[in-house]
Parts: sequence; C-alpha cells; structure tokens
Amino acid sequence: MNWGSIAKGLPLRHSYPMSDRRDSFWKKFPGFVWSNSKASDSVMIGAALTRPRFHEILAICEEFGLDRVSEEWKVLRAEGIPASREAMVNSMLENLTVRFSHAQRTHSSRLAGALP
Repeated sequence: MNWGSIAKGLPLRHSYPMSDRRDSFWKKFPGFVWSNSKASDSVMIGAALTRPRFHEILAICEEFGLDRVSEEWKVLRAEGIPASREAMVNSMLENLTVRFSHAQRTHSSRLAGALP
C-alpha cells in the first residue's frame, strides 16, 4: 500500500477493485503489461498512459470513460512522470475532453430534434 499517497490525500493506485478486469478489451493490447497477463484494469490503463499513443488512449477512454482514465492519470502524475510525457498525455486528454464534449452535444441535439 502506498501510505505516502494516502497521507497526501491522493487516490490509491488500485482505487477500483483488483478483480475489475475486462479481458476481452485488453486482448487488443497484449503488450501493455506483458509480465502479468492478469493485471487489473488500473494497472493496464496506467501502463498505457506511461507509453501514450493517441489511438490506444482513445480506445481506453471509449471503453472505461474519460473520468476513469483521468483519475488513473492523476495518480501517475502524483507518482512522478517525465515532463515530456506529462505534456503529451495532458494534451491527449484535453483533446479527448473537447471531442467527447462536442460529440455529446451533437448527439443530444440530434436526439432532441427527433423527439416530438
């Protein structure tokens, strides 16, 4: 357990249940945590964030939600991330936030127009 994180009021690495694992999703990304094929979703998301590729982060956000990915990112940032990677992931998550928000507004307005 990371007592330093608790003392600082930071979320724990495994704030989601350890049994929380979406095997069918992770089969698309077998190399994230190659040494532990049963790593939790939190570990897998964290591994993806430490080696960010936009299409992978996008797929993970679509599967788990932007809030969950952002929470995992918050934990990693507190643990220490190189500045170049931090800037890259921050940019990706900001871009996805804008895109998801736009998609939600567009989808909502189309539904509203279709209702009597």
